[in-house]
Amino acid sequence: MPRLHLGDWVDSGVNWLVAHMSWLFDAVRAVVEGMYDGIDAVLTAPAPLLLAGILAVLAWWLRGLAAGVLAFAGFALIDSLALWDQAMSTLALVLVATVVALAISIPLGILAARSKAVSSAVRPALDLLQTMPSMVLLIPAILFFGLGTAAGVVATLVFALAPGVRMTELGIRQVDAELVEAAEAFGTRPRDTLLRVQLPLALPTIMAGVNQVIMLGLSMVVIAGMVGTGGLGGAVNEAIGQLDIGYGFEAGVGIVVLAIYLDRVTSALGTQLSPLGRRAAARAPRTTLTYRPRPVVAAVGAIVLALVAGGLGIFGSSTGTAAAAKDDVGKGKEIKIGYIPWDEGIASTYLWKEILEERGYKVTTTQYAAGPLYTGVATGQLDFQTDAWLPTTHAEYWKKYGKQLDDLGSWYQRTSLELTVPSYVKDVDSLADLKAHASEFGGKIVGIEPSAGMMGLLKDKVLKEYGLDGSYQVVDGSTPAMLAELKRDYARKQPVVVTLWSPHWAYSDYKLKKLKDPKGAWGKGDGVHTVARKGFAQDDPQVASWLKHFSMTEKQLTGLEAQIQKAGKGQEQQAVKTWLGQHPGLVDTWAPVERGSKDQAAG
Repeated sequence: MPRLHLGDWVDSGVNWLVAHMSWLFDAVRAVVEGMYDGIDAVLTAPAPLLLAGILAVLAWWLRGLAAGVLAFAGFALIDSLALWDQAMSTLALVLVATVVALAISIPLGILAARSKAVSSAVRPALDLLQTMPSMVLLIPAILFFGLGTAAGVVATLVFALAPGVRMTELGIRQVDAELVEAAEAFGTRPRDTLLRVQLPLALPTIMAGVNQVIMLGLSMVVIAGMVGTGGLGGAVNEAIGQLDIGYGFEAGVGIVVLAIYLDRVTSALGTQLSPLGRRAAARAPRTTLTYRPRPVVAAVGAIVLALVAGGLGIFGSSTGTAAAAKDDVGKGKEIKIGYIPWDEGIASTYLWKEILEERGYKVTTTQYAAGPLYTGVATGQLDFQTDAWLPTTHAEYWKKYGKQLDDLGSWYQRTSLELTVPSYVKDVDSLADLKAHASEFGGKIVGIEPSAGMMGLLKDKVLKEYGLDGSYQVVDGSTPAMLAELKRDYARKQPVVVTLWSPHWAYSDYKLKKLKDPKGAWGKGDGVHTVARKGFAQDDPQVASWLKHFSMTEKQLTGLEAQIQKAGKGQEQQAVKTWLGQHPGLVDTWAPVERGSKDQAAG
């Protein structure tokens, strides 16, 4: 049967939309980002515990005293984990996606309930949205709306749209037909029948749909973190990239707290808005734990909290103000840096963030997966990134985007690709030794992402060079999966062979052996390059010159990485400051400023 080029047709359609409808996507992006920024500003304005108290009062009013106490405890836990800002970013993203999704889904659900033709038309589309893998939605979202909040919000609302439509339609269709007929018999207009009969009676089901929209939105948050939305999704992705179980668990707990709070609040709100729900709640027995104050009392409680907070001066961002630049060369010019959550990428990114801020620039750093990172730099949404492994590991990305990028040179040359085994594996010290021990390893080499250049080189050259292609199967997966397999087998002292590269933190955490490559099948290895958007060197020749001449020794890089690991999550830039304080003169070496420029800045 001839191949159906469905993917090519989709690509052509997407390219046409990008070329001819960019004005619409830009307008949608501006609206979405404006909504997000506004909600995020409101959520981050009060001190964390003040907002926790206000949210607890809301839970108290809707569900009772026990719910209010647990809500406050949950948000206090998030604050104690130093994840407050990320949690509020996530909450703002979910709220924006929910509002937009409901603005689309509820009217569409009403139309579907009142028209069989509309219902038949939207049902296949809803089936497609509910069964399509969520990550697939990120691809067109990035192309249409770029990296960042807008892409994450749009992908989230599209993913969460279906339950809102289905539950609204179901709720209206379930309203007793005799009630509708009675309303019509008394001459009630169709619009009034909808607003006064059908919607009030369907409200519990509709609110269940709202609840599902919110839950699906939260489930999409982690995946949306791959395109730079930040928040708890970004924290989870960072933890996955570094196999940091503790940090990932903490971020996961933050998402769970938000999910439980939003689930309980929305379900209680549906009860309060529904006439039948209010009657049932009024008949229910009351205890101390289920006591709910009147709305006036709840409002007064929130106002008192705000006034007390204002009197104590605890309004305002808890992040503090940035330190003044030592040499104001940048004059506050904004520079956007993206990074992959790999150790050398984190270290070099936060190193340049600190250096550039000392030189008077305003620097924004955002974490991405490798694909979105290259897309962001190529499309000009990011200025540069410092962790491009060329010419091998990131060969596929360079092949696709190389014409839209400027290579500012390699700052670290001592990289290598290798197959690695634990040190307790005996008689396997070289790639040539693997063939005789295939049964010991189960004929399996644990690999990483199949798109990585390293994987292509392994399958196409290394295995053939050593006659391993008939004895071993390379298991495609991901870097986190490979590291998880290594950790599991290492703990059990089981033989395992994995794909690794140097520098990598795994060599400091485990006792491993790099298998020798006497035939040179891996080649000379990569350099770690800085890659900038096209035209960055013309826009800011000073920074481009600094980056072109930047280099680090192995001792410097591993020392900085160790300092960052010691400082812990969220303290990367402080760790860089500490490390630079221990190595005076490096900033002036890497980012030299002429004496005349300093005097002019001082004047």
